[in-house]
Amino acid sequence: MGTGHYFWAIFYFTSLCSASLANNAKINFREKEKKVLDQILGAGKYDARIRPSGINGTDGPAIVRINLFVRSIMTISDIKMEYSVQLTFREQWTDERLKFDDIQGRLKYLTLTEANRVWMPDLFFSNEKEGHFHNIIMPNVYIRIFPNGSVLYSIRISLTLACPMNLKLYPLDRQICSLRMASYGWTTNDLVFLWKEGDPVQVVKNLHLPRFTLEKFLTDYCNSKTNTGEYSCLKVDLLFKREFSYYLIQIYIPCCMLVIVSWVSFWLDQGAVPARVSLGVTTLLTMATQTSGINASLPPVSYTKAIDVWTGVCLTFVFGALLEFALVNYASRSGLNKANMHKENMKKKRRDLEQASLDAASDLLDTDSNATFAMKPLVRHPGDPLALEKLRQCEVHMQPPKRPSCCKTWLSKFPTRQCSRSKRIDVISRITFPLVFALFNLVYWSTYLFREEEDEVVLGFV
Repeated sequence: MGTGHYFWAIFYFTSLCSASLANNAKINFREKEKKVLDQILGAGKYDARIRPSGINGTDGPAIVRINLFVRSIMTISDIKMEYSVQLTFREQWTDERLKFDDIQGRLKYLTLTEANRVWMPDLFFSNEKEGHFHNIIMPNVYIRIFPNGSVLYSIRISLTLACPMNLKLYPLDRQICSLRMASYGWTTNDLVFLWKEGDPVQVVKNLHLPRFTLEKFLTDYCNSKTNTGEYSCLKVDLLFKREFSYYLIQIYIPCCMLVIVSWVSFWLDQGAVPARVSLGVTTLLTMATQTSGINASLPPVSYTKAIDVWTGVCLTFVFGALLEFALVNYASRSGLNKANMHKENMKKKRRDLEQASLDAASDLLDTDSNATFAMKPLVRHPGDPLALEKLRQCEVHMQPPKRPSCCKTWLSKFPTRQCSRSKRIDVISRITFPLVFALFNLVYWSTYLFREEEDEVVLGFV
């Protein structure tokens, strides 16, 4: 008898379990989601115009936590001073009016694709120039409602944002581009934005930029006060370092080569006028074209940039080489003119002397044969003033010569005639121009590299 009751008890328990499993298998959770949505968002039950209450149902401001995922940074424009970024933007807040039963943990969250069904923070990007949503293939947006009333809003957007730049150190500069988010209509008494705890900003791995490197980023708060109240604001400062290798290859090395090529004229003969003029003018025009191309890719600013100093000095060296040839040519022609004049004067004096000799000879033939000639004494007495003056002149000429300096010794290798001045100018230029250009490079790189490190310390990113 006991065995029969035990059998029937097991049978009854098995039947109940089977029925329970059968009922669970028949549950349609999509229908449950629809009922829950109708229950919490039905007509007359939820008003999306009213903001959620504060923490723990108080009348304080609604707290909205924000985090970002930077998917890509497309362009950074120096001319327009802007940059384009694509990101996944997320907001999370709690609305106690949206609480629902999770059916013993089986219903984790509800998903919406219509943002107007629930209350949304009136956030906007204060430094935005252009922006658009992504709707291929479907709108890239979703809203998740959790059983405790927490709401997660996520959307993929592309933005073009203003980025004021300081180009004084260009192209050895670092730029800080900000992403600012603020409330448009709700003051801090009703809405407060906070960064999500942990890791509020994430950046995709292997982010590639053509001319920049994203070094670091910093999150901060930027609340603003206006005549209508104080508004909550968040910002992300992105620190970009300009890649110098591109500018070294495209600008600095070509400019150095042009300057060095302009020095070739110092080794050409001073009589090769067409060659030296062509070389000087060609390098000058090429350098001017290079400078114009650089300025065309930059905005017109009122201050001097590092690249302006470089191109300006290089242009001055090239122009100086052309002026040096003009000086050489002038010295050469001046020396030739003076040499010709000296030859003419010598010929004239020789003709005058010959004419004077002929006149003297004819006078001697006309004089009386009995004429006498006065002879000057050959020996001077010690007290004779003329003898003393000659002695002093001999003492002056017999003084030991002074030791010349090394520069005078080097310059004395060249003749001192007027026609050789042009050659001396060329030789001096061969040494002076490279030395001055090397000194300029030393001052330029030490100054701007030091200022770059100084600005990095001031920005607080070290």
